[in-house]
Amino acid sequence: MTHRLAAALAVALALPLAASAAGRELPVMALPVAPTADEAADLAYLRGTGKLARDLFLRFSEAWGREPFATVAIAGLNDMDAVLRLLRRYRVADPVPGTPVGEFPDVELQALFTTLLQRGLGGELEALKVGGLVEEADITDLAISMAHTMKADLRAVYGNLACGSRNHLRAFAREIRALTGQAYVAQSMSQAAVDAILAQPWERCGRGW
Repeated sequence: MTHRLAAALAVALALPLAASAAGRELPVMALPVAPTADEAADLAYLRGTGKLARDLFLRFSEAWGREPFATVAIAGLNDMDAVLRLLRRYRVADPVPGTPVGEFPDVELQALFTTLLQRGLGGELEALKVGGLVEEADITDLAISMAHTMKADLRAVYGNLACGSRNHLRAFAREIRALTGQAYVAQSMSQAAVDAILAQPWERCGRGW
């Protein structure tokens, strides 16, 4: 998946101190520091790709009725909500406001969704492989987004989303092995990186901010 990022930085915002009734200066809770252009672009991008993943897994669940599609689709909705809260906190426009399942204002995401959907509807194994590909891409994108920020709330959510994606990748790899008897083959990450994830036990992911 293409990760399109801008370069400029936004100006930080803060509230001044306010005087109390007793005449003492007390700190007033500051507004969140404005996101950089990279941070804002990352949030919008992750919201869109989160919807793409959720919508694909909903369609595959309907078509094949196999785990882990339904479970991962529900998790995808929670992930979208987590990113939406950050978009609202930092006053970044939602790139997919109220769009129906399978529809995307971004033409590249729309084309990618269509391509992956057609592939996954071609067979149960292909759908599972698409699931693995989506999770690999998410893990990579989240690592890039994590490197773009030092904000604690963004890093907490990105870390939680990456944890979930690693678990989802393990789930798809497990189902592929159950269906074929074969080990999962990496599709966008290196095989060594994927194998390192699959070798680790299921993770307990936090809820982020």
